[in-house]
Amino acid sequence: MPSVRRVSHSLLERQGLTTVFGNPGSNELPFLAGLPDGFRYVLGLHEGAVVGMADGYAQATGHPVLVNLHAASGSGNAMGALTNAVASRTPLVVVAGQQVRSAIGPEANLASVDAPALMKPLVGWAAEPACAEDVPRALAQAVFEARLQRRPTYLSVPYDDWSADAGDNALAVLERRVLRAAAPGGEQHRWLVERVASARRPALVLGGDIDSAGRFDDAVRLAERLGGPVWAAPSLFRLPFPNRHPLFRGVLPAGIAPVSEAFEGHDLVLVLGAPVFRYHEHLPGRYLPEGTRLIQVTEDASAAARAPMGEALVADPGAVIDVLLESLDEPAAPAAPAGGYRPVAEPLAVEGPGLHPEQVFAALRDELPEDTAYVVESTSTNAAWWRQMDLRRQGSYYFPAAGGLGFGLPGAVGVAMAQPDRPVVAVIGDGSANYGITALWTAAQHRVPLTVVLLRNGTYGALRWFGGLLGVPDAPGLDIPGLDFTRIAEGYGVRAQHVGGVAELRAALAERPDHPRLIQVDTALTTPS
Repeated sequence: MPSVRRVSHSLLERQGLTTVFGNPGSNELPFLAGLPDGFRYVLGLHEGAVVGMADGYAQATGHPVLVNLHAASGSGNAMGALTNAVASRTPLVVVAGQQVRSAIGPEANLASVDAPALMKPLVGWAAEPACAEDVPRALAQAVFEARLQRRPTYLSVPYDDWSADAGDNALAVLERRVLRAAAPGGEQHRWLVERVASARRPALVLGGDIDSAGRFDDAVRLAERLGGPVWAAPSLFRLPFPNRHPLFRGVLPAGIAPVSEAFEGHDLVLVLGAPVFRYHEHLPGRYLPEGTRLIQVTEDASAAARAPMGEALVADPGAVIDVLLESLDEPAAPAAPAGGYRPVAEPLAVEGPGLHPEQVFAALRDELPEDTAYVVESTSTNAAWWRQMDLRRQGSYYFPAAGGLGFGLPGAVGVAMAQPDRPVVAVIGDGSANYGITALWTAAQHRVPLTVVLLRNGTYGALRWFGGLLGVPDAPGLDIPGLDFTRIAEGYGVRAQHVGGVAELRAALAERPDHPRLIQVDTALTTPS
């Protein structure tokens, strides 16, 4: 009779979860014993970096990824990074080790008492199997729940379960498939098409789910068919539309009042693949202008249920795009104004030492291939970023979805591992870098062809900006002088250089190494908007 471990490994192999991101402890070793050929274990030196790498890898591949963590301590260390994976609806399957069953009740060292409850505020599903024979079925449920919900799941497994007999029925789980159809039905189809077709001044709001689902180009076709303005949803973590397209109006501000102001004059706002809305700044007001109707289309039933206004259709936004493209008439005149994509302004410069971030981003735009994927975690330079970049390809932009620092460096490692033939660049602030710095070691060990552009301004720039907004200009703990990331990177095995000017930066970016590297550049302090 096969063991629980053997059946579980076979299940993971059949479901395609053969790349494992982890940081193991003693409880996890029995699961890792005898991993079949074809499995790849990617070690991270901190659980936050582990989840960040897995998050980037899963987003770039579009498939669930296995994460291996250690009991309560390792799972707790990972929870900050897990908030980003929850907000980006990344299908991570987190399997954590647990003490042997007889040691859980007495709370032996490394026992995680009520392990599922530890993660339930975040994950879409969490469990600890009631007996060893239930482990393969529960593991399959964790995989299917992550895939169906597009949200992390969590399974705690006592480590003596792995060597137990799986039971007579265990092999049945290997043949399981769980499929989902999410196109709108006949009545829903008619209702939606009528609403959109009858709108006099429609506006389109696109969420990161559009890019995650590979519908970037289809969204452009729909926008040009509708002919109205396009916004990206607030708190953007993936770019769903070319940012210099003439119909694009930018990222919606993350406040109630300014969002409502943006929709003035529009009778319909169609939101595809986004919550309504992920506000950040407390700027109260009316949710919508008088006479504006909002329709939200999302696969996330929870997001549909909690929205404070509008009508919602729980369906695949991509299928809805197909429905609308098939049903709406072609416009009588071209929807997009003549002249093509909007040009980029000359980058701002500063006097004295350091570069303006716009000079750095202009260099990225000019020197790197058009299909480069950028993983960005430099919050104080957000406005400069969008003023200079010209992103026209699917999967060009990744950002920490919940705003939790520490995604950028690990996420970039994961994206680069998932897409080794596509250029990947991490754009990281010096404040952010410290939260996931250990990911550099993993990049070096796997020789990941990743470029890290480290913007060093010696302070938490976004916090300084918030201090002004909140009337707290004298808050302590906002400066971080004395950090040299070239020396830190070299200590982890990553080649690094400090560039001093635009010409030197452009020359460095023009190189195409097959290994990870870090380019540190001193920049002036700017604000997010």
